[in-house]
Amino acid sequence: MGIKDKILYIYNNMAGTFKHMLLFGLVLFALSYTSCSTEKPDENVELSSDKDSGIVTNTELNAQNVFNSIPARADITTLISESKIEYNPDLLNNPNLASKYSLENSRALNLGVYGSDLSVSGAFDQTQESMLFLKCVNILAKNLGVSTAFDQRMMERMEAHKENRDSTLEIIIQSFKKADYYLKQNSRPGTSSLILSGAWVEGTYISCELARATKTQNIVKTILTQEESLKHLIIMLEGSNLGPDAMYILEDLKVLKQSFHNANAKNDNSFETIKDITDKTAALRKKIIETF
Repeated sequence: MGIKDKILYIYNNMAGTFKHMLLFGLVLFALSYTSCSTEKPDENVELSSDKDSGIVTNTELNAQNVFNSIPARADITTLISESKIEYNPDLLNNPNLASKYSLENSRALNLGVYGSDLSVSGAFDQTQESMLFLKCVNILAKNLGVSTAFDQRMMERMEAHKENRDSTLEIIIQSFKKADYYLKQNSRPGTSSLILSGAWVEGTYISCELARATKTQNIVKTILTQEESLKHLIIMLEGSNLGPDAMYILEDLKVLKQSFHNANAKNDNSFETIKDITDKTAALRKKIIETF
């Protein structure tokens, strides 16, 4: 199997990430997973026994470990309730910026950002703001050529089910999954991986700011589990053939990964343990939302 096929195989094993990503973007994490991916790799792909194929196998196993390590949705909901977390629109990206993103990388990253913000606003029953963020998603999706995933029919379904949180969430999930599939089929894995990266950064940013405000140790503990999902995200980006203008995402995430490693080594769930993670995530998020 050639290197291109191996990269595609790695990428295909990430196919379920958008589906699971938005489930916890709506509460704490944009890139958290509720269960193991149910999507199978291409049956036509054969793994050889060389060293490179071992990397592919390890990647698959790492994904499985990430999925298994994420707490259940009910546990996260309980955590939010216990911590008395309230909706804070100031933590979300400014909807007025959506039409200003002109670079493809910025559009992709901020599509992920707004996707997370859409889920967060929906989780707190902010119907009016949810529709506003949905329009942001629609603008960026159109500019990226994946508008069919977020078309008028999707918006009408969101409007019709706006009082049903679970239904609207499923509509969001399916739309992002459709966009992800389209990008993969059209040999644009870099664009899709950047959308996922934007969502991960936004979700982690919001989570860290909530931890800063509440000083809740259980939130800190949950944030620290994201070292594994970050590791897997980095593997995905490394196999996505990013252009020079997008390499800062990969480089900053690698630095952030070291911060996660250092924090986990302390075995302490106070906010001070994740202060470096919080600061670095906020700095990266600032780059993302301010690069037009």
